[in-house]
Amino acid sequence: MGILAGSISFSFAERGKHLLPASMTTEPTLDLRALEAEKEFFIGVDSDGCVFDSMELKHKECFCPAFINRYGLQGVGNAGRETWEFVNLYSRGRGLNRFLAAIKALKLLNERPEVVEQLGGELETAALEEWCAKETKLGGPALDAFLKANPDADSEGKLLERSLNWSNDVANAVELIVHDLPPMMEAVKALQKIKGQADCLVVSQTPTADLVREWAEHDIDQYVRGIAGQELGTKTEHIEQAAGGKYEAGKMLMVGDAPGDHQAATDNGALFFPIVPGQERASWTELGENGLDRFFAGTYAGEYQEKLLEDFYACLPEHPPWRSVAQAPSPEITGGGACVTAPNPNSSFNRSSGFASRNLAT
Repeated sequence: MGILAGSISFSFAERGKHLLPASMTTEPTLDLRALEAEKEFFIGVDSDGCVFDSMELKHKECFCPAFINRYGLQGVGNAGRETWEFVNLYSRGRGLNRFLAAIKALKLLNERPEVVEQLGGELETAALEEWCAKETKLGGPALDAFLKANPDADSEGKLLERSLNWSNDVANAVELIVHDLPPMMEAVKALQKIKGQADCLVVSQTPTADLVREWAEHDIDQYVRGIAGQELGTKTEHIEQAAGGKYEAGKMLMVGDAPGDHQAATDNGALFFPIVPGQERASWTELGENGLDRFFAGTYAGEYQEKLLEDFYACLPEHPPWRSVAQAPSPEITGGGACVTAPNPNSSFNRSSGFASRNLAT
């Protein structure tokens, strides 16, 4: 059994009751459908912004700088940063696959007249939208393979090539910057409790290689049956393949910090426990002290879950702070106490920082 990570995968060897990376092979061998139920319950757990308090670091230091660079947004850097952070940290787009998030951010930028004026035209999205609509495994390896097989499929502005280079830049930045970042101790305590009564799977849209490295670095991969990243499909597909038809109704739970996690649970008839942005540690404490007991006892669904969802969605607005609700709705792309709050909605970008061509090729 193995885990796909780009063009390589990690073989797994049994060590007790869990699967851990043992050696590298060239074949993607992790078959989620082949995972057999060992316990009565199934729990899927997201990683970034959930077990690891890493969303702000990854998006502000890795995703966003590369987004501005590869999509030619240097001339509207502040607007680009504000838009990227809103989509991925401070709205209901939180947790969206990186390529879908790029489309959403580019479309939101096109709604800002000052951005279009500064750039001399709208940012293109069509080629990337078309690829995302056809591809089921939205990751860098799939896009790379598509471009190699279809060298003439890219747009005049080389949007797909720029998107692949952006994704690779992000991967390199994450490897360089995101390390020595421990999981939240409240999450570890909950994972320890989960392992005793449920089959647990990491369900994420992060590249699998990053997930394997981060979970193994802190020795918390011992608490899960396997690790599923973006190369193995969507979160909905992860849960369906790993748990569909293997557990009784009411005995599947997804734990995540984004609406896309909730949707993946709903798509599979599973319950959902939200890790509320800005209240991550308190959320994990609630899960460990109350939520899991209710789940295992069959008293989770209903009023308890509904109150959790109400608090969760209250922290994640649908519309950007720079636009009134009366304006045209945001492009529809379905993902994923004190809440996280967006930066100053009255911020403006630097108009003197230059012109970015719409046909910039990398």
